[in-house]
Amino acid sequence: MTSLSDSLRPCGPVADKNAADRALEVLQPEAAAGGWGERLKTVWPALAPVFGASPYLAGLARRAPDRLGELLAAEPEARFADILARTERAGRTPAQEAGPDLRRLKAEAHLLIALCDLGGVWDLDAVTGALTRFADAAIAAALRAAAAAEVEAGRLRAVGEGEDGPVPGWFCLAMGKQGAYELNYSSDVDISVFYEPDRLPVAEGVEPRAFAVRLTQALAALMQDRTAEGYVFRVDLRLRPDPSSTPPAVPLAAAFDYYETVGQNWERAAFIKARPCAGDLPRAQAFLDELGPFVWRKNLDFAAIADIHSIKRQIHVHKVDDRLSAPGADLKLGRGGIREIEFYVQTQQLILGGRNPGLRSRRTLDALQALVEAGHVAPEAAAELTAAYGVLRAVEHRVQMIADEQTHRLPENDEERGRVAALQGAKSLKAFDAAITDVLKTVNRRYGELFPDEEALSSSFGSLIFTGVDDDPATLQTLARMGFDNPPQVSQTIRSWHHGRIAATRTERGRELFTRLAPRLLEAAHATGAPNAAFNRFGDFFAGLSSGVQIQSLFLANPKLFELLVEVMAFAPKLAATLARRPAAIDALIDGDFFAEIDPAEDEAVMRLAVSRAEGFEEIMDAVRRAHREQAFRLGVQVMSGVASAETVGRGFADLAYLCIRTLAPAALAEAERIGGVFPGQVAVVALGKCGSREMSAGSDLDLMTLYRPDDPRAMSSIKSWGAETFYGRFTQRLIAALSLPTAEGGLYEVDMQLRPSGTQGPVAVSQAAFESYYEGEAETWELLALTRARVVWASTPDFAEAAGKLIEGALRRPRDRERTAKDVRAMRSLLERERPAKDFWDMKLSRGGLVDVEFAAQFLQLVHAAEGGPLRPHTATALGAFREAGLEPAEPLVALEDAWRLQQNITQLTKVALEEGADPSQEPTAFRKLLARAAGEADFKAVRPRLDAARKAARAAFERLLKP
Repeated sequence: MTSLSDSLRPCGPVADKNAADRALEVLQPEAAAGGWGERLKTVWPALAPVFGASPYLAGLARRAPDRLGELLAAEPEARFADILARTERAGRTPAQEAGPDLRRLKAEAHLLIALCDLGGVWDLDAVTGALTRFADAAIAAALRAAAAAEVEAGRLRAVGEGEDGPVPGWFCLAMGKQGAYELNYSSDVDISVFYEPDRLPVAEGVEPRAFAVRLTQALAALMQDRTAEGYVFRVDLRLRPDPSSTPPAVPLAAAFDYYETVGQNWERAAFIKARPCAGDLPRAQAFLDELGPFVWRKNLDFAAIADIHSIKRQIHVHKVDDRLSAPGADLKLGRGGIREIEFYVQTQQLILGGRNPGLRSRRTLDALQALVEAGHVAPEAAAELTAAYGVLRAVEHRVQMIADEQTHRLPENDEERGRVAALQGAKSLKAFDAAITDVLKTVNRRYGELFPDEEALSSSFGSLIFTGVDDDPATLQTLARMGFDNPPQVSQTIRSWHHGRIAATRTERGRELFTRLAPRLLEAAHATGAPNAAFNRFGDFFAGLSSGVQIQSLFLANPKLFELLVEVMAFAPKLAATLARRPAAIDALIDGDFFAEIDPAEDEAVMRLAVSRAEGFEEIMDAVRRAHREQAFRLGVQVMSGVASAETVGRGFADLAYLCIRTLAPAALAEAERIGGVFPGQVAVVALGKCGSREMSAGSDLDLMTLYRPDDPRAMSSIKSWGAETFYGRFTQRLIAALSLPTAEGGLYEVDMQLRPSGTQGPVAVSQAAFESYYEGEAETWELLALTRARVVWASTPDFAEAAGKLIEGALRRPRDRERTAKDVRAMRSLLERERPAKDFWDMKLSRGGLVDVEFAAQFLQLVHAAEGGPLRPHTATALGAFREAGLEPAEPLVALEDAWRLQQNITQLTKVALEEGADPSQEPTAFRKLLARAAGEADFKAVRPRLDAARKAARAAFERLLKP
């Protein structure tokens, strides 16, 4: 027998020697007393890197040294088999005993698995397999204990002993990574619970539905309730049918009805990994067998395949670029992450697996290899993705091993990331970062090759002849003359709609209305100059409607509104995607107030209602994303229609961002308190950049800073004894995640914290004392310029919101030497011109006389006049106007700057809604150029360029005059 201690090898360097030494100080005397001192001494070189990097694993060892000694002396596989056997026995004890036993067994399994993983004893398959097998065993044990409690309470006749499980007729499916034997180190378990009411052996008078729900809740509590012993696994039951409106246990009849009528493609993808886990296993397998035709469809029409493709398009928000890097990378959901590999495989499984059962493997890499063997994936691509998957999963485990947190994000802080690198065996942090960056780029590149955006999409215009089963030749010629790339495909799509293959045309009245609407759709798409994009995006939207009579009647009665909608489809892909994902957003267009300026109070009421229905942090994140998406859609359409000015829309986007922050910040604080305990202190979120100045546009990121003030500098959080910096750092990280991570409801914002004191080098959250000290002596001029746009958007108390505002104002109102400040600002502008020159004429930000010049001038004036009581206004145009009205500077340059700002902001708002980054407006269709001319206040697009040129020259001259040496 080879013991664990004989097999362990050092995983890497010791990240924190002091931490390792502290662990050794606790373990040595215990080992000596237990007779395993020499073994500890021999194996310590392999343990030191582990305990020096992971407080969690060191804590497991320190709390039960004898357990560590037993693990080291045992053969790993045999010990793990013993853990599983003891887990099974724990299920045969009363629930009040089973809970603590399972938690202790979880700690033992966690320590054993981590050591085998880090020490090179087990490979990735063995590690994820062990984690999954323990989860299966724990769920089965918890079920048995919960069932016994139901018998004792008189609600269940007896605990079953046969293959039907403890409760015949009740079963749970392992979903996600557990279903595929791919569970990660600190994962929750995704299970779906189903039951057959007539088969449940409940006592007389007991209602089956209430019993099934109670049993499910009892199992979940045994697994996830936190006690002094910790928890076993967090349980996620949301992969059941329609989780927002169904109980945690779903009757089989209701489940079949759901999947057969309204089951979605993402649910089909989820069932790829599903397998029986606990309970009535034969019935569970029979359920999966009966559900097979829903998951594995042999015949997929174009619309169904397009909808499967859309799964990929919704997650893959960003294109492949060179900005991927390791610090802060989300290894699961981020670009180049694990999710991209899984979706790369699953989307192809859904499309191809119906006709080829060999492609139906639950396991990601097995399925990927099957796709290779079937000729659907190139061996080179599979090899790269397989290697990347192994690295990402291993690093994901190490991130989670640090503190047993369900996180997938690499720390931004070098020291914290260095712990992960040490556990991964990297020779240096630089080498680790480079390796991870290469992996992320490789995955993102391969993911981008799947259903690529550049691939032509079938869309076109047709005549009036769309009947029959074959395309009409004359109609195909008409469509080609109207500029559609693929006339046959357009014809087939419209014919499929005529045949009622989508809900909008499923009724006779719906098809009658579409007969009238179809030529108007094709004409409107042709009129945009981008008919292919317009038609295709309209198709995504149209196919998603739950009914079509009302909306088609609206379009026919309001042709201008319909033309505007098709313009949105053609020129604003993000808005079109919003409509495709949530067709109900179109209802807002019917509202007479849709084009009115958005009322923040109304927004807040809508958001409050949405969040009130959410349970838990993740549901709140989803609710905020839904509400945000609808209001961002409204703002985007207002930009496209020209009814709102740049200032109005900038305020609207910023107010929406503030609302999201004010909603998610309390939830993030509650999460930090739930994990770390309550901390006595106050915290505020400060918006900077365009968010702070209320000049946001579509797609703007958020520049944020968090300020905190502990009630007592020595205070600790109530559960994990975190200090102020750690506690508020965790709060900030959770807020960033809440604002930036993509969920099932999509993304929200990119968040940038680099404008805080010391940038990426300092703590992620800033103490009041550090803020005061930094801006009193260390802050450079550019940081003070940035601070002029600061705005407190949320605080844990009104008093601290006021205090934070005064803190910012105090930093700004210190005396500045005008000449020196002007010299600094000119130098900064010169540096920008050298290092980040304007990309082209249409670069509104960096061109000479562009928005940067205007913003620098406004910020400069505020800095040099603030000490004498001059106006402080975060908004650029408002600040310029305030100086003009106060007579503090010559009016002529201020007017020139205001004019250039408004002109370029109006253009920016439209291009940010409609165009991809770097697109040349002069190369866009004529219809779009007309929109741009309207935004610039000109009758013709040809006049826009001279107008811009003149405004920029005047703005640059004003900048130089105000900041003259």
